[in-house]
Amino acid sequence: MHTLRSAFESIVKEPLVWEEPITDSGSERSYTRLRSDTHSMIAVVGTVREENTAFIELTRHFRKQQLPVPELLFVSDDKMQYLLQDLGDVSLFEYMRRGRESGDFSAAEREMLVKTIARLAEFQFRGAEGLDFSVCYPQAAFDKRTVMWDLNYFKYCFLKPSGVLFSENSLENDFETMADLLPQHAMNAFLYRDFQSRNVMIFRDEPHFIDYQGGRRGPVLYDVASFLWQAKADFPDTLREELLDVYLSELQKYTPASKSDFKTQLQHFVLFRILQVLGAYGFRGYFEKKVHFLQSIPFALRNLQRLPDENFERYPYMRQIVRTMCADIPLPDTLEKNQPSGLQVTVYSFSYRKGVPEDESGNGGGYVFDCRAIHNPGRYDAYKQLTGLDRPVIDFLEKNGEIVRFLEHVYVLADQHIKKYTERGMTRLMFAFGCTGGQHRSVYSAQHLADHIMRKHGVTVKLIHRELQQ
Repeated sequence: MHTLRSAFESIVKEPLVWEEPITDSGSERSYTRLRSDTHSMIAVVGTVREENTAFIELTRHFRKQQLPVPELLFVSDDKMQYLLQDLGDVSLFEYMRRGRESGDFSAAEREMLVKTIARLAEFQFRGAEGLDFSVCYPQAAFDKRTVMWDLNYFKYCFLKPSGVLFSENSLENDFETMADLLPQHAMNAFLYRDFQSRNVMIFRDEPHFIDYQGGRRGPVLYDVASFLWQAKADFPDTLREELLDVYLSELQKYTPASKSDFKTQLQHFVLFRILQVLGAYGFRGYFEKKVHFLQSIPFALRNLQRLPDENFERYPYMRQIVRTMCADIPLPDTLEKNQPSGLQVTVYSFSYRKGVPEDESGNGGGYVFDCRAIHNPGRYDAYKQLTGLDRPVIDFLEKNGEIVRFLEHVYVLADQHIKKYTERGMTRLMFAFGCTGGQHRSVYSAQHLADHIMRKHGVTVKLIHRELQQ
């Protein structure tokens, strides 16, 4: 980071006054916001040189094509560190939070979604013009091998750890069918590969794209499936159809495409993408013990369950496995009924204005923590529409270490209690964090305790942000 700090000061001609770590839970790269009095940039330190090189070269190319990506401001000689234009804190995922939670997307949210999906076609085709695909990492093109990698990722990181019984041979037959079919739809276009709302930043009221370093030459249908069937975006069917029609209209500018044929082919990619995502959630959740990835699994399963039978016509055994998964692994509306035996810890965030949460287990065991002594970000306009899950609020709370020290004491109590409850065979334990509005300090605290418990103890954790769900 010393190299990046020096480069930052050299570029802005001002001293560095503040550093803000940015958590990126799905990556090994580290991100830090560097600030002077009047400027800010994003400092990135990577772990894989080839991946860094792919991002750097792709960014340079996309900027030449005048596509909406961050400006690359500095690259170290070894390409392990670089500085990027700061596009702010608001991702498309955060921008449409109210719509995601209510299911009723506002006109402004819909407009931004339309802008984003419309720019995707431009990005895929203009991005491919003159691009040297050999810079892509780890593959230059989407092919049968990459399909099998992702399908096996699903099998070994999700299906087997979930305890779903299946015939290896029958499943491999369907995998082979899919791996032969999907690459047939490739064209001379840039496949983003992880095109979803968390990788779209809203900057100056326009969508800008980030995290495309895994892209390659491939079928555009994959990106459409990734965006429209993103698990926690949870788009209503009518909105999904509207956005798909917008994309197809834009697609006509670059290649002739039958809308009916496109929608038929898309079915295969929707199924494939959901399986790939479940593999990623399984790895991050089951193996890395990151609880928020486990919380996304039911949403991905619900998307899978809602797919019509036509999506499975070529994959009869996969249809059977999906039905088994959705029966054995809880969906959002049946999650509570299907909790496994053993100790189950419930963690709440709440507003004291609306009362302390009731203990549903009836045993009265656990703690209620008052977060109101901690400096409240809700007093400032910049944070009023955000929550303790949003990066600006997290940075605000962690800046002076007050909430971190508070939680260190909570962790000690929680660890002792969980150990004793487990030894005694008790099945229910509750922790609740309250603050004034149940939106910032309590949400941050509940989320971090749930993550801590999952990582350290591996017990079932039910996390409820009560006021955010209303």
